[in-house]
Amino acid sequence: KDLGHGHAYRYAHDEPHAYAAGESYLPQGMAEPHWYEPVERGLESKIAERMAFLRGLDKQANKP
Repeated sequence: KDLGHGHAYRYAHDEPHAYAAGESYLPQGMAEPHWYEPVERGLESKIAERMAFLRGLDKQANKP
């Protein structure tokens, strides 16, 4: 801590909704990979809602 390491780190569990909106841990300019697309049935429909909500938080956080 005395050296300043991690001073700007955002601990997701301390953030609203336990999500560090707008954070990207990939190299600058690299597109976000698309790993998973939930289907609209069962539990996956709730997962889709949550993913859409989190994407909205990211968009709000990244507005200029």
